[in-house]
Amino acid sequence: MTCINRRDLGLLVLRVGTGAVLAAHGSQKLGGWFGGGGIEGTTAAMEAMGFDPPRHSALAAGLGETGGGILLALGLATPAAGAAAAGTMAGAVAVHAPAGFFATGGGYEYPAFLGFTAAAIGVTGAGRYSLDHATGHVLDRPWVVALAFAGSALAAAAVVGRRARGRTAGPDEPEDTGA
Repeated sequence: MTCINRRDLGLLVLRVGTGAVLAAHGSQKLGGWFGGGGIEGTTAAMEAMGFDPPRHSALAAGLGETGGGILLALGLATPAAGAAAAGTMAGAVAVHAPAGFFATGGGYEYPAFLGFTAAAIGVTGAGRYSLDHATGHVLDRPWVVALAFAGSALAAAAVVGRRARGRTAGPDEPEDTGA
């Protein structure tokens, strides 16, 4: 009989909790669940926040949160799930940064916390009580961690940078289209 490992049990609780929060938040964007705006409302919000193209940005944010959250909760492809969620939260941090740190003032405290937590789980691994463990960690190799986080960081930097350039373009200057 195997004893329950507290570290792995703690990772399970952290993964499921964080993953559920991310998946619920993303399902607001994609399907309008839990009082969310759905893809149309999220597209309008992305356009108002300066993301271009807004529909692609809405889909990417919704899929990053929902898909990353579900995979984190399951402990499947944990490095990619953590990287996707962290990258998505980097975009949310950029939106909330002008309001300061604390969420009570509209700041970036909450998305930063979710992003750091998802990243930590992605780097640490899902633990013994996970689908990654059950599948022999085929999707949780060191090279997957490096590739997933590098790709997510590059994508987040591109999206956030493009948004920042578009927001700083004056009324007489054309927006940078990235071409």
